[in-house]
Amino acid sequence: MRDSGLINRVLEPFDCCPWTAGSGRAAIQHRRAAPIYSVEERRRRDETGWTLVQGILAPVQFFVFLVSLGLVVRTLLTGEGLAVATASVVLKTFVLYTIMVTGAIWEKVVFGRYLFAAAFFWEDVFSMLVIGLHTVYVAAVLFGWGDGRSQLLLALAAYVAYAINAAQFLMKLRVARLQAAG
Repeated sequence: MRDSGLINRVLEPFDCCPWTAGSGRAAIQHRRAAPIYSVEERRRRDETGWTLVQGILAPVQFFVFLVSLGLVVRTLLTGEGLAVATASVVLKTFVLYTIMVTGAIWEKVVFGRYLFAAAFFWEDVFSMLVIGLHTVYVAAVLFGWGDGRSQLLLALAAYVAYAINAAQFLMKLRVARLQAAG
């Protein structure tokens, strides 16, 4: 018989189920999540003006996203308003670039690196997908790749990725607040 201890050690980092009986394994002592910020990182986060910039840009970007999403969906459903929908996606992309650049500066100030700090690694990885999709959309518009409908469908894909990424950051913010509170 093989050593089930080795299997459990390999699987443990991926096991997020709080009920070990669901997997048929013996109870594993789950570790508390590592804090997102060290004491020094939290101090730098709270002292830098880039935190305020991110706090302002994030809801602005979300508002632009919602308006643009409405315009894109309207155009896809009715065939009307392509120019306005296109302009809204380009504006959304500009706001995204702005928040990505300022976010990288914030990450450098707080964590000492522009991107992919351990605390925000997966959010940053997914952000690259979001930026990539938005950039391909802008390139499609500039170079005339596809028709307006296919370009707006690409914008929708970019928006789905953005919504997932925004949820990642909101969950991280919630965890950080819970860790700070207790």
